[in-house]
Amino acid sequence: MTLPTHARAVIIGGGVVGCSVAYHLTKLGWTDVVLLERKQLTSGTTWHAAGLIGQLRASSNMTKLAKYTADLYSTIEAETGVATGFRQVGSISVALTGERHEELRRSAAMARAFGVPAEEIDTAEIKTKYPHLNTSDVVGGVYLPSDGQGDPANVALAMAKGARQRGAQIVERVKATGISRDGRRITTVDWASEDGSTGTITCDHVVNCAGMWGREVGRMLGVNVPLQACEHFYIVSEPIPGLEALPVLRVPDECAYYKEDAGKMMLGAFEPVSKPWALGGIPESFEFDQLPEDFDHFEPILEAAVNRMPMLAEAGIHTFFNGPESFTPDNAYYLGQAREMDNVWVAAGFNSIGIQSAGGAGMALAQWMEDGAKPFDLGDVDIARAQPFQRNRRYLKERVTETLGLLYADHYPYRQKATARGVRRTPFHQELLERGAVMGEIAGWERANWYATEGQTPEYAYSWKRQNFFDNVAREHKAIRENVGLYDMSSFGKLRVEGPEAEAFLNHICGADMSVPVGKIVYTQFLNTRGGIEADVTVTRLSETCYLVVTPAATRAADQTWLQRHVGDMHVVITDVTAGEGVLAVMGPNARKVLQAVSPDDFSNDANPFGTAQEIEIGLGIARVHRVSYVGELGWEIYISADQACHVFDTVFEAGQEFGLTLCGMHMMDTCRIEKGFRHFGHDITCEDHVLEAGLGFAVKTDKPDFIGRDAVLRKQDEGLGSRLVQFKLTDPEPLLYHNEPILRDGQIVSHLSSGAYGHHLGAAIGLGYVPCVSETPDQLLASRFEIDIAGTRVTAEASLRPLYDPKAERTKL
Repeated sequence: MTLPTHARAVIIGGGVVGCSVAYHLTKLGWTDVVLLERKQLTSGTTWHAAGLIGQLRASSNMTKLAKYTADLYSTIEAETGVATGFRQVGSISVALTGERHEELRRSAAMARAFGVPAEEIDTAEIKTKYPHLNTSDVVGGVYLPSDGQGDPANVALAMAKGARQRGAQIVERVKATGISRDGRRITTVDWASEDGSTGTITCDHVVNCAGMWGREVGRMLGVNVPLQACEHFYIVSEPIPGLEALPVLRVPDECAYYKEDAGKMMLGAFEPVSKPWALGGIPESFEFDQLPEDFDHFEPILEAAVNRMPMLAEAGIHTFFNGPESFTPDNAYYLGQAREMDNVWVAAGFNSIGIQSAGGAGMALAQWMEDGAKPFDLGDVDIARAQPFQRNRRYLKERVTETLGLLYADHYPYRQKATARGVRRTPFHQELLERGAVMGEIAGWERANWYATEGQTPEYAYSWKRQNFFDNVAREHKAIRENVGLYDMSSFGKLRVEGPEAEAFLNHICGADMSVPVGKIVYTQFLNTRGGIEADVTVTRLSETCYLVVTPAATRAADQTWLQRHVGDMHVVITDVTAGEGVLAVMGPNARKVLQAVSPDDFSNDANPFGTAQEIEIGLGIARVHRVSYVGELGWEIYISADQACHVFDTVFEAGQEFGLTLCGMHMMDTCRIEKGFRHFGHDITCEDHVLEAGLGFAVKTDKPDFIGRDAVLRKQDEGLGSRLVQFKLTDPEPLLYHNEPILRDGQIVSHLSSGAYGHHLGAAIGLGYVPCVSETPDQLLASRFEIDIAGTRVTAEASLRPLYDPKAERTKL
C-alpha cells in the first residue's frame, strides 16, 4: 500500500457522508485529499439504508441542505457515469389522529415558507395516490411531490468517483490507527493496511466521518462525539405482482414507513423503545454485517402494517433485516469544527437520515473548511452543542432508547426528553420540585419550566393546542407584569474573562464598548466578519482585570470556544464558572420591595441604576445583584456562591410571601420576552443574521476601532438594510404561534417566523420574523397588510418595529 505522506485533509470513514465531504472538498479545488476506509466503501451503515430522500426538514437551512442533496443526486450520474437510482416519486405522510393532522398541516405551511412544494390532501386523495392503503381511520395527510428515493450505495460510490476524478485518493482496507498533536492541532495521522503495511500522513485537517465509530474515532482525535449505535429494522416482501411505482409512505402514528422498490415493498420502523447495540464496542471485523433478527421486537409494527397495507398479509417476507444506525442524544447530526481542536472536523451521527442529508452536509462542511467560517447558520447540527458529559456510555444507552422513536413521535411544541434526565441540577433543584416545579431540560440542565398548582399533576400533557400549563404560565406572567416573581437562572453560562488584557480582548470580540467602569453591565454580541451574530451576551465588569460573560445555557460551550479561538497571544484566561454560582431572578414592579426586605443595602436608582451590578448583604450571606431584565420589568438577578444558594433562596422566598411573590418558570420568561421583542439566540438571531437587520445596532459602537465585524457593520450602514426583524401580534386571540409559520405580506409569502409564543398580557400570540425591505422606509414596510399562515389558515397580524409592550422601556427603570 502506497499512500501520500502529506494531505491537506484526511477523511476517516468511507460511508456516504465521508464520500460527500471528499467530493465537495475537491469541487472547491482541494486536490490533496485522502479518505481512509477501514474495510470497504459503504460497508458500515450506508449499504443497508432505506434510501429515502425527503426535502422538508425542521428549519429553513436544514431544508436548504436537503433540497441541495436531492438536486445533487439527480445530476451526479451525468458527471460520473454512476447511477444513483434517484427517482422523484414523491412522499405522503398520513395522520391517524387530530393532533398528528395538526402537525402535518403546520409542516405543510412551513414547506410553503421554505419553498418546498406541499399539498394537504384528504382521505380520498390519499386513496387515489396510494390505492393499497387502508384509509378507514386516516384523518388526512400531506403530499410532497418533489421527494424521492435512491440507491444508497451507488449514491456514495458516485460521489467517491467524482472526488477521485478531481484528484482525491480514496483507499479501502486502511484504518486510521493513531495521531500526533501539537497543542490544539492534529499534525499526523497513522494508518495500517490489511496487507500489513503502515505509514503516517502529515495533514492540515482531519475529518471524522466514521459513522457509528464516530465516538471512538473522536476519542482518538481528542474530541467529543457523543453517539451510539442502535438496531434498526425493516422487512422486504417477496415480489408483488402488478405493484407499480408508488410514493414513499409514512404512517408515523404506527412508527412505520413504506417504500416500493423493484416490485417489492419495504416496511421500516422507528419503534418507540429502541435497542442500543454494541455497548461494549463494535466488532473489529464488522463489514456489511447484519444483526440477529428479533421478530418479537418488530412484531407489533408488522401487525399494524398488515392492517394498514392488507396486501402484506398475502405477500411473503423475502428479507427480515436488522442493521445498526448511529443516533445522537438530541436526534440531530453533528457537523462542523470540533470544540476541542482547531483542525478536527466532524460529520457523523446522522440518525438514520444519512442518505437524504449527506449531499448538503458535505457541501456545507467543505465550504466551512474552505472559508474558516460557517457558510450559513448551522446551529441545528453544529458539533459545538455537544456537552462533555454526553460521552458517558450509560447516558447514551438510556437516551438513544428514546431518540430513535422520536423521529416518528408527535413533534409537540415544548416536548421534553424522558430518558437520561437529572444529570445537571441547579442548587435550587429540590426546593423548586417541592413547590410544584415541572422540569424541562436544556444542555443537560434541569430547569423549572412551569409550576403546577395544588392538585394538578406536575407533568406535561402535550398538544398542538393550548397545553395543560397554559393557564399556569398566564398566572406567572401576570405576577411578573403586575407584582413580583422569582425564577432560577442558574443554568445560564458564566464565563470569567480575566487578565491584564481582558478589556482589550473583549473590545476586539464584542460589538459594544467594554471600556466601562467596574460594576457596569453591557449588553452586546460577538459578531463574525459578515456582521452576523455568533453570540448574544451580557458582560459585567467585575474588576479592572476581570469580566463576567453570561451566555445562554445551550451555547455556553460554543461561546467559550469562540472566545478561546480568538485569544491569540493576548494575556487573558477564560474560565467556565457556571456551576459555581446559583442565580435567582426577582422581577416585577414589587421586586425592589422584596430585596429591601432581605438586605440592608440600597436598591434605589441612584445607588443601583439599571445596567449595573453591586455586592450586597442578603440574609446571613453575601451576593452580587445585577440590575438587568429579559422580561421587561424592574428586577435583579442575584448571583450567589453555590454554598450559600439555598440559604438565599429560603430567605428571599419567605420574605416574598408578604408581597405575594410567585415562583415562575422558563416558559414565562419566553412569553414575557417576546412581548418585549427581545431576541432569542438561535431563533431570532444567528450567525447569518446581520446585527443591524436584527435591530440591535444600538449595541454596536462603530467609533471603537478593530472589533470583529466592524467593517461589515459600516458597509451595511452605507448599503442600507435588506430586511428587518418585525414583531407581529395576531388579531385573533385564539391561535398559537411557535416558529417557522409563513409570513404573508399583501397576500404573498415573504418569510417565516423565527420564534413565537403567547403574549398573555397583550392577549394574543406574538411572533418575530425577518421581512425583506430593500430600499424601503420603516413606514413603507409597516403600511403593508400582514398575515401569518397557521396550518393553512391565514390570520391577520399587527406589525411593529418597536416593542409592543412598553416600547420606551420605562418599566425596567422604575
